[in-house]
Order: sequence, then structure tokens, then C-alpha cells
Amino acid sequence: MRRYVLRRLLLAVPTVFGVITLVFLLIHLVPGDPVDVMLGETARAADKVRLRHQLGLDRPLPVQYARYLRHLAAADLGRSLHSGRPVRRMIVARYPATLELAAGALLVAVLLAAPLGVIAAARPGSPLDALCRGVAIAGASMPNFWLGPLLILIFAIALEWAPVSGRGGLQHLALPALTLGMGMAAVLTRMLRATLLDRLGDDYIRTARAKGASEPRVLLTHALRNAVLPVVTVLGLQAGALLAGAIITETIFAWPGIGRLTLLAIQTRDYPLVQGCMLVIALTYVIINLCTDLLYGVIDPRLRGTR
Repeated sequence: MRRYVLRRLLLAVPTVFGVITLVFLLIHLVPGDPVDVMLGETARAADKVRLRHQLGLDRPLPVQYARYLRHLAAADLGRSLHSGRPVRRMIVARYPATLELAAGALLVAVLLAAPLGVIAAARPGSPLDALCRGVAIAGASMPNFWLGPLLILIFAIALEWAPVSGRGGLQHLALPALTLGMGMAAVLTRMLRATLLDRLGDDYIRTARAKGASEPRVLLTHALRNAVLPVVTVLGLQAGALLAGAIITETIFAWPGIGRLTLLAIQTRDYPLVQGCMLVIALTYVIINLCTDLLYGVIDPRLRGTR
């Protein structure tokens, strides 16, 4: 197991390096002059020269890249052009809120997908199966920017069961987590149903039934255990994608996370803050997928010697 973990960690190094490099190159890949984008084309030439020097854009690209890596090694993401505060402190202040929202959405997705997927697989072709699949299709068909306001109208304004916006206790988390987790629940439900149906046709399932094992035991003990790996794959990918969906959800519910901070930075043309937020989101995505990859070795010991 130790060799497996070490191998996965070593393979993650070039991925992290690639992410850092792409975030750095973003400013050079965007069409036009980033200084004109931040200040506007009508800004004075002296202001443009000052900002270009402040960002280090007047230096050769290799020099800029070396400077960028050196600052990253010191955990220095620069200063916000809008507020003047260190970008690292601004992100650290918002990061826990995004993690809380992502964890809540992940919990909602698992709590919805697990029973729906198992019930649908246990009675394929039945009305219950059709109902579960219908719920999954509905969840996949509702975008966050539509579902969020709908939940606000129903549960916050009409029923007054939850606050409209902001971050506080579980009541504040319920609607944003449900909005962000519904799409993921739909994907997991369909994946779990498909993998369970595939496993239920294997020889060891027929053997278990021949030995007199009850149907719930066959489904939950034998089939579900071997159907988990593909679901974990999708779960890891979707958990990383939650960070992208959080930008819309955090904006709808005024949730003080990195997603809302990123949108604010884009609106104010605060390049250092945009770059810092993108880097943190991308690295978080890489870390989540690395943890998913390591989880494979725990779930299926056969993979330790083959990957």
C-alpha cells in the first residue's frame, strides 16, 4: 500500500506543475492586453506603464515565470488591485465557506443517490424504477441558475422555512447544498443503477442466490460492494466539478465563498485575485481526484500492484 500511495503522489507532481503553468500562462493567452482589460483602453499611458510594471508584465516571459514560481513557493499570491489586501488572506477567509457548501452538496447527493439507485436496480422495469429514473432525469435537467431561485421562492419566501441568503447554520446551508447537489445526485443515481444491474448478472451473484442468500443480502452485501468502484470514480470527478458549480450557486444565495469571490474579481478586473482563485480551485480539483485515486487502493486491493 505504501508503494501504491507513493506512486500516485509522484504522478500527481507533473499534474500540479501543469496546473500552475497553465494558470500563469492564462494572462498571456487571453486576447488583447490584460492591462487594457483591467484599466480600460481610455486609461492614461502612465497608469498603464505603472500597472504593467507592478504586475511584472514588462519583463521577459521566463523571468516572469521564475518570479511567479518563487512567489508561489513563499505562498505569495500577490495583492488585490481593488482592495490592496493580500490575495492569500482573501482566499483563506473565503475557502472554508466553499468547502462547507461542497461538503453539504456532496452529502445531499449521496443521501439522494444511494437509495434511489439501489431501489431502481432492485426492481428494474417496475414503476419504482421508472420513478427513480424520472427523479434522476429531472435533477440532471435543472440547472443551478434555475433551481436556486425556484427553491428560494418556495422554501424561503412562500413557506419561510429557510433564509433567503447568507451563511450561518444548517438552515442557511440547506438550500444552497440542495441546489448544488441535485445535479450530482442525478449522475450518481444513474451510475449506481447501471453498475448494480451489471453486477447482478455475474456468476458470483447467481452462486450467492443458489446458496440461499436473501435478495437484500445479495444486493447490499455482494453486488453493492463490487459496484462501488465506478461510482467512486464519478463521485471524485463530480466532487471536483462542484467547485465550478459553486460560482453560480454562491452568487444566487450570496454565499461568501471562493466562487463568489472569483466572480467579484472578474467584475472588478482584479487580475491577481482572479489568478489566485483559479489556482486554488484548480489545485483543489487535483487534490480531490488524487484522494479518489488513493481510495481505489483501499476499496480494491488488486489495483495496488497494477497501477
